Amino acid sequence: MSSVLQPATPGQIYEARPAAGAYRPVSTHLAIAPPVSVVIPAMNEAENLPYVFKTLPDWVHEVVLVDGNSTDDTVAVARGLWPGVRVVEQRGRGKGDALITGFEACTGDIIVMVDADGSADGNEILSYVCALVSGADFAKGSRFANGGGTDDMTFVRRLGNRALCAVVNRKFGARYTDLCYGYNAFWRHCLDRIDLDCTGFEVETLMNIRVVKAGLRVQEIPSHEYLRIHGVSNLRAVRDGLRVLRVILQERSNRRALRRRGRHRSPMLDSVLDSVTGDLP
Repeated sequence: MSSVLQPATPGQIYEARPAAGAYRPVSTHLAIAPPVSVVIPAMNEAENLPYVFKTLPDWVHEVVLVDGNSTDDTVAVARGLWPGVRVVEQRGRGKGDALITGFEACTGDIIVMVDADGSADGNEILSYVCALVSGADFAKGSRFANGGGTDDMTFVRRLGNRALCAVVNRKFGARYTDLCYGYNAFWRHCLDRIDLDCTGFEVETLMNIRVVKAGLRVQEIPSHEYLRIHGVSNLRAVRDGLRVLRVILQERSNRRALRRRGRHRSPMLDSVLDSVTGDLP
């Protein structure tokens, strides 16, 4: 039995929102210790938030809503649905910028990314958390893993995702079945290893590449993507596909540069680096 996933004591009473560090009830037989933060980037999603919040487990530690300068009642609706929600105002633009802003505001040990358009089922969070407490560093949602699915992908997007996924697998040694999907979860410490620095929809691809480059343990989680309930997505297949491709090429170039520098490193420098980093975890 994992030290962070424990059976709940029969008859034990829990608070609806336990303090950080307390065990949280998942069922009558299961409780979880690490606090879980859910990050939801949102801009003008007031109509969709009721569907999003309805499926969120009540045992999560906190919900962080990153408001992208909404002109509707997004913030008011979120506060009405989840009284303890933390609202963070986004200063920049783009999904990547919003997620980075939300990650910085999180206080939980585990961070879960959830879209605000109603396409994700919050009940799946348990599967992500179980993967993490069982040893994974990064739990990556996949619509194409066995048990996953999607109701919201055109032929062009499906083809592009498959092609880009194949490139990442080949160039970086990954084994992904899905690349451009925004439902993921990870231990907070991973942020120090992947150093996110992009602003747009390509942020998911950047994360997927950098967790592999960092040698983190990745487990894919079958996930079902539903149709956006209200409104129109800002995603543009060709434009954002090209941005994803640019990220892949940049990360590949950076990897080659590191290899070249490694080949020209002197034995003396290696010895110095080993002595400096030898005691680091």
